[in-house]
Amino acid sequence: MKRELLTSAVLALTCAGLQAQVPATQPKLLVTLTIDQLRTDYMESFAPLYGENGLKRLMREGRVYRLSDFGYDGTDRASAIATLHTGTTPAVHGIVAGQWFDASTLQPVECVTDVNFMGNYTNESSSPANLLTSTLADELKVATAGKAIVYAVAPTRDAAIIAAGHAANGALWLNETTGKWCSTTYYSEFPWWVSQYNQSDSPDLRIKDMVWDPVYPASAYTFLPEWRPSEFHYRMDSDRTNRLRRLLTSPLINEEINRLTAEMLDKSNIGADEVTDLLALTYYVGNFNHKSVRECAMEMQDAYVRLDRCITRLLDMIDKKVGLDNTVICLAPTGYADPDEGDTGAYRIPGGEFYTRRCATLLNMYLMATYGQGQYVEGYHGLQIYLNHKLIEEKGLDLAAMQDKAADFVVNFSGVNEVYSAHRLLLGSWSPQVERVRGGFHRKRSGDLLIEVLPGWTVMTDAGQPVRVVRYGTLATPLILMGPGIKATTVNSPVDVRRVAPTLCEAIHIRAPNACTAETLDLYR
Repeated sequence: MKRELLTSAVLALTCAGLQAQVPATQPKLLVTLTIDQLRTDYMESFAPLYGENGLKRLMREGRVYRLSDFGYDGTDRASAIATLHTGTTPAVHGIVAGQWFDASTLQPVECVTDVNFMGNYTNESSSPANLLTSTLADELKVATAGKAIVYAVAPTRDAAIIAAGHAANGALWLNETTGKWCSTTYYSEFPWWVSQYNQSDSPDLRIKDMVWDPVYPASAYTFLPEWRPSEFHYRMDSDRTNRLRRLLTSPLINEEINRLTAEMLDKSNIGADEVTDLLALTYYVGNFNHKSVRECAMEMQDAYVRLDRCITRLLDMIDKKVGLDNTVICLAPTGYADPDEGDTGAYRIPGGEFYTRRCATLLNMYLMATYGQGQYVEGYHGLQIYLNHKLIEEKGLDLAAMQDKAADFVVNFSGVNEVYSAHRLLLGSWSPQVERVRGGFHRKRSGDLLIEVLPGWTVMTDAGQPVRVVRYGTLATPLILMGPGIKATTVNSPVDVRRVAPTLCEAIHIRAPNACTAETLDLYR
């Protein structure tokens, strides 16, 4: 009797262990759907406006992590997508932001700009050369000896190229000047079906008829405070100069992503054989024309309604072409960084205006008074200040000591809470906050000083225009994974986005990207 009970217990434990393992069948398609500016609270609050087969289906049938965390401060679209696809932080993968200051030219540089490669249907020169580690897409190509088909489609080139990685078949984004889908000669031959699509159905040929009206009557949008009683109405070509930029910041861009994806599913071989392929898509669900939520509350709610419909359409297309039972889907955010209005004084919330340029000018005057004549501050970008390393070396000065001295000076400015010098981040003592700042810092691309401004203060441009109002508390952004064997549940504790890449690699039975050290998520129990 005891022997039988013991045998039964062993079998039960063995079966439980087998149920928790990754399914042995190889998925035909992996889809990463990155949604720029997606928020958990909006996604959940607007759910009564959704259908049953889009966001609700993902939340119902997928593993939903309500609180995603990228593991570093200063997240933007480019760095977030890089972290999602590499499983590491900007300190290692090198994409610290969409732009950073180039000390050799004293100008900001786009993260995917590369003069060595021409564009297809664009005059932009681009490549993923600044992405310093392998990606999910790269490892899939290696594992399949190049047989896997990998495409990335996004509204912008940084999102497309970073998601495509170094070895993809192609990265496609919308040329905001011509309205054609474009790419870079870094990748293989420009797909014939995209050229055909550009001649017959690209957005520029239809934009005169593109109108964004609310899906529902204005009375249905009651989830955010609204100061207008009437519905909105936007014609994309009403501003001839900025009509494509208007399209890129409206929910209509997601419909354009879907149209090109439908063309791909119909005319390429993606998902057609037993070799796992990768489709990396990027949607946008932020504020129209980057206005604040206060200015476009109805638009924000309608954007989520249209997002839900686009996801419904996408899932339907994939199901018909490949089968959802053969597909692993990962819906991921980029963090939330749309502008917010500062307090006008009505609520007496403390705040002020911070100008990095003024700070850099005064710092240079201080350093001249301390070390003698010279242009010690070489430049600034965002909330980072870059020192003149060549001059410092010529004068025989200690760079680390000057960085720390400069930080001690800048921290006394009004509106400044903390200043991190490069020396402190690389060699200083550890703390949880320093580790988060260090995660977003790259020693060859970040500044000598990283300035942390007080909450409630507004970071201003040189022209006196607000960039953003500082908030320390981050808004919750969701992560959803759905696929064969993945247990449907909702997780309320924070999840590290760096764990996504190795988890997806495990799901399709390949090794993780080369800089990834994070543990996989347990999706199957």
